[in-house]
Amino acid sequence: QMQLVESGGGLVQAGGSLRLSCAASGRADRPYTMGWFRQAPGKEREFVTAINWYGYRTNYADSVQGRFTISRENANNTVNLQMNRLKPEDTAPYYCALAWGDNYPYTNSGTYNYWGQGTQVTVSS
Repeated sequence: QMQLVESGGGLVQAGGSLRLSCAASGRADRPYTMGWFRQAPGKEREFVTAINWYGYRTNYADSVQGRFTISRENANNTVNLQMNRLKPEDTAPYYCALAWGDNYPYTNSGTYNYWGQGTQVTVSS
């Protein structure tokens, strides 16, 4: 069983930056991919980005490509999301997720085995 805890959300003006972090704890007896999703009110959960275990393969949603950067620190069981040039449409709770497997940064939410509680990101215009 794994637990995920997100931090770093908040309120920022359009064009600003935020950095989210997700700390994983529990019995990890195999490698895992980490991902970020978001779900604005009235909308379906949306893939944002993911990174494989080794950190060299990433996927990004088109809407965040070039503005967001995902990274991970396996020694600390942490994944980070640097969000730059934020837009009002980025407003949503952001969820960290974990999927067993080492090679592919999965984009499908159904692939993920564990989820965090979410951290709110609000971008004002």
